[in-house]
Amino acid sequence: MMLCRRRSSSIICGVTTILALCVFVFSTTAILFPVAMAVDRTKFRTCQQSSFCRRHRHGKSKRLYDYKLVSESVQLLDVKNAVANAASAAAVASDKRGLISKFLGGYSSGEKVQLEDPFVRGPPPIFTAKLVNVAPLTSTKLTAQTYGEGCDFSKMNFDEELQLSVHLHEDGVARIRIKEVMEEDSSVRSTPRWTSDELVLNEKEMVAVEEVQAISTNPTVEGIFGESNNDKMSLGEMKSTISSLVKRANIDSASNNDDNFIVLKYGGDEEHWKLMIQIQPFAVYMFRGNEEDGPPIIAAGTNGLTHFEVRRSKECSTTTTSTVKHIEQNDVAAETNEDADRHGGKEVVGYWEDGLAIYADGSREERKEVAEEEEDVDKGEGREKRRLEEEEFDTKDMWEEKFGEHLDSKPYGPMSVGMELTFPSSKHLFGLPEHASSTQLKTTTGIDGHHYYKEPYRLYNLDVFEYELDETMALYGHIPLVVSQSTKTGTAGAFWFNPTETFVDIEEAPRSGDMDSRTHFMSESGIVDLFLLPGRDPAALYGQYARLTGRVQLPPIFSLGYHQCRWNYRDEADVYFVHSKFEELDYPYDVLWLDIEHTDGKRYFTWDDKTFPNPIEMQNKLGSTGRRMVTIIDPHIKRDNQYYIHKEATSRGLYVKDKSGNKDYDGWCWPGSSSYLDFTVEKVRSWWAEQFNYDRYKGSTPTLFTWNDMNEPSVFNGPEVSMQKDLLNLENVEHREWHNLYGMLFQRSTAEGLTQRNEGANVRPFVLSRSFFAGSQRYGAIWTGDNEAKWSHLQIASPMLLGLNVAALSFVGADVGGFFGNCDAELMTRWMQAAAYQPFFRGHAHHDSKRREPWMFGDETMVRLRHAAMTRYALLPFWYTVFWQAGVTGMPVMRTMWMQYPDVPELYSVDDQYLIGSDLLVKPVTSAGTTTSQVLFPLSDCWFDVDTMQRVELAGAPGTYVAKTVESGIDKIPVYQRGGSIIPRKLRLRRSSYLMINDPYTIYIALNNEMKAEGTLYMDDETTFDHEKRGDYGVATFSSDLASSIIIQNSVTLGNENALPESKGKRMIERIVVMGIASEPKDITLTTQSSATAIPVEFQYDRESQILVIRKPDVSASNQWAIHFNG
Repeated sequence: MMLCRRRSSSIICGVTTILALCVFVFSTTAILFPVAMAVDRTKFRTCQQSSFCRRHRHGKSKRLYDYKLVSESVQLLDVKNAVANAASAAAVASDKRGLISKFLGGYSSGEKVQLEDPFVRGPPPIFTAKLVNVAPLTSTKLTAQTYGEGCDFSKMNFDEELQLSVHLHEDGVARIRIKEVMEEDSSVRSTPRWTSDELVLNEKEMVAVEEVQAISTNPTVEGIFGESNNDKMSLGEMKSTISSLVKRANIDSASNNDDNFIVLKYGGDEEHWKLMIQIQPFAVYMFRGNEEDGPPIIAAGTNGLTHFEVRRSKECSTTTTSTVKHIEQNDVAAETNEDADRHGGKEVVGYWEDGLAIYADGSREERKEVAEEEEDVDKGEGREKRRLEEEEFDTKDMWEEKFGEHLDSKPYGPMSVGMELTFPSSKHLFGLPEHASSTQLKTTTGIDGHHYYKEPYRLYNLDVFEYELDETMALYGHIPLVVSQSTKTGTAGAFWFNPTETFVDIEEAPRSGDMDSRTHFMSESGIVDLFLLPGRDPAALYGQYARLTGRVQLPPIFSLGYHQCRWNYRDEADVYFVHSKFEELDYPYDVLWLDIEHTDGKRYFTWDDKTFPNPIEMQNKLGSTGRRMVTIIDPHIKRDNQYYIHKEATSRGLYVKDKSGNKDYDGWCWPGSSSYLDFTVEKVRSWWAEQFNYDRYKGSTPTLFTWNDMNEPSVFNGPEVSMQKDLLNLENVEHREWHNLYGMLFQRSTAEGLTQRNEGANVRPFVLSRSFFAGSQRYGAIWTGDNEAKWSHLQIASPMLLGLNVAALSFVGADVGGFFGNCDAELMTRWMQAAAYQPFFRGHAHHDSKRREPWMFGDETMVRLRHAAMTRYALLPFWYTVFWQAGVTGMPVMRTMWMQYPDVPELYSVDDQYLIGSDLLVKPVTSAGTTTSQVLFPLSDCWFDVDTMQRVELAGAPGTYVAKTVESGIDKIPVYQRGGSIIPRKLRLRRSSYLMINDPYTIYIALNNEMKAEGTLYMDDETTFDHEKRGDYGVATFSSDLASSIIIQNSVTLGNENALPESKGKRMIERIVVMGIASEPKDITLTTQSSATAIPVEFQYDRESQILVIRKPDVSASNQWAIHFNG
């Protein structure tokens, strides 16, 4: 078999020996099978087609789960001892991963012993207890009754026991971790479920809280805690504390006995938090300790939807060993017959990206339009109406599950976990990227069927060919983070740490004249691992999330410039032509990209010696003008025994295995038959990183960087165009457990390789990835995948990018002009204008799209496009500074309006305008023929048009907003600088960022109503890690205060006393522009750190525009100085 891929002027085949046949296939199919631009929904599952979601959605399984915390099992651990002991235990676990030993502080009772979980990382638990499912009919008993005909139930144990641990962080984050109680004598629960703490969490910044006070009036619990814990509170005080919290939580009378609660108070004097644990039914409520009234900020498990399908034995069922073998044989035969029926007996020679087969006779499999069967349609009538009758629990597909022609063997049976989270007094939830929908999450379920979407948000990384808009369908990457914004409860969030397939329902629920928002997380496997982020405001929440999952890495500055890409630039001559045309037109760009056709037959780390015979010379020629290049490297490895990467990976045993664990997995992607490296294992990641060494990656240079595509992972002939869930990694962990991590780990390994290839590992990498998970912000950039050249896709770009930033993925962008299809001059202009104000700035196009380099639309349009790019380059010092601030604070680079203005609820839902950092307000034009736009201006600040530098005339009360219609003809994108801010620019036209490094700055000061302003400029060498390793950086803090006669002063903070040694006589400021100064100064003088003598400074003032310009002040941004005025 082979895999073929069509390009407009040539054919590329997986097997060169049948090239003629491949040519025939495509010369025929190009005419016979025109492709419509729409996703093939039959290839992707809905909730109804996913057994775990179908079982648990709408509370269908609610009566099977009723969890009670066992009071006698409670343990409160000494914080300091727990931290010390956990560090020791972690060291042992890292040396003996997979070995079983006693878990420090765990619960043990009788014959059942709580064993060590070697996967957990971060602060140790402060509180542990056992949870027991006390429902009359449990899930395990139900499945035994359903499948266990002939079994002696009297000899079977249907107990469903779980281990609860609570981990409290010094910044207020509370981790609620629920797992199975492990048993030495159990064949199915003798080892813990696999979790990915080590791969995702930012352990070095996760610091345990130092002080915890436990409060409970429950006699059993109080006795365990002891007098020493409660010596600061009397029984009456404890009752008062608990009663107050219960009342605030609005808990029903059946559960609100004070003895039914345990309160953990933690934090310090300035800020503290309270975590209230309900004993039965088990639930958790989080409060900010400094708030004396109002509802909890987050509640978990309060509506009875917590479920944990414990692993159970399949032995006591009608499917005995012999029966299983018989079923498996029948399944193989059925698959073979179904495959034959599907293809009509035709020989399959390859697959397209949409998963459709290519046949030897030159035809192509047609897409089947399958109507949904009535019973498979979730009409969303509402939770109560959708519940099954009491005797009709859904037990279908628990032990094996089929989708299309693919069978999931599910060797461990049902393993789903889930929980409902409530955000009281909040009507605005955000997060759960990536979906082609609004930034604010919309309802997917509700009372009487009133909701926006019928399907829950799906989190399962997939290569969705030609995705549609306004959908909850899964896309390329996902982050299970939800953020609530409310005027009553502030900013709060929840991170559902589970990388398995997950569905999330969103619901609005009325409560006592108010409205709550609920989320219901349902994951296929894993454990319940919930991080509650108390926030208070956006800055606090994103600081907490950064300490939890890692910080945005400061990118090399070239990566913030413009990237020119196409599938594909044909050869070196094409590359040189495109490069020379940019040079000729003085059009700034930094990076030129090569797609898969640059390789030798889709063998990554190679070059086609006919089209790219001199890759080093090519890179050096572009590098001499400051340009870099990027080549694509995907995770699928061509199964060719003559290909050195495949040969070595095979001999070392580095590939993902089939479900037996004995054979390397064989799937289909661009090269044809391919295998996939197991990036969950450190030795594989290290080996992959070594492949980027210059002696391994022949033809690479220090100016070559990497693009990781298809890393969901994409498998053309796999279920949902991905891997089977029952494949195994090298540690025999099923693919279902780590699916959503694969893309991130691939990008991580590539970034490590690009770093390690250079002496001293001191040059920052650049890697673009399509797939991602929580923590991906540490490894590079992300883009929104295969969009289309349509106005609708330009419109959705901002909401999608904002959604990614809500989840702290800041270095993100959408392909300028759209990947599929052709855009006209107006759409290209508007897209370039918008993307110039978005973090990652790349033009890209499909091979069937017309060439769309900036000069392809005529001179008039080229000038407009160049102006947009020049605007981007002028602001590079500002972009670089905002990225540095994002790394330090955790705050996103591209911000929703509510992130900066959380007190203006009318702005919460806005996603067609946004802020870059805190200081630039951007309103992209996203519809044809537009001449005016409506901008929503927050009135707590004043605003200046960045083109005219004029203050926008606004009227209204501070703390509100005003909608104003502004001009936005084809040459204008509405962008405004916030009054009270100072922004640096570089205005000299250069053709790359490299050529700008020694250019002087122009400082733009926008005065607020108090005639003040402040701003920051971050400076380093823009390329290496010296800012981290040696403290070689400087931060210039500018401030203006006209009331004190200070036009601007600069205070410099250096990373060390010898930082920025090259700055002497450099980093100069050539111009200072002050906007909003009402009267002309009599004179202006400069004082410096080295001389207190006032030096007269030349200036110009325009009374009509109220703009003051100081030219050539002859000061450096890396030195301290002040400029004053008189009169």
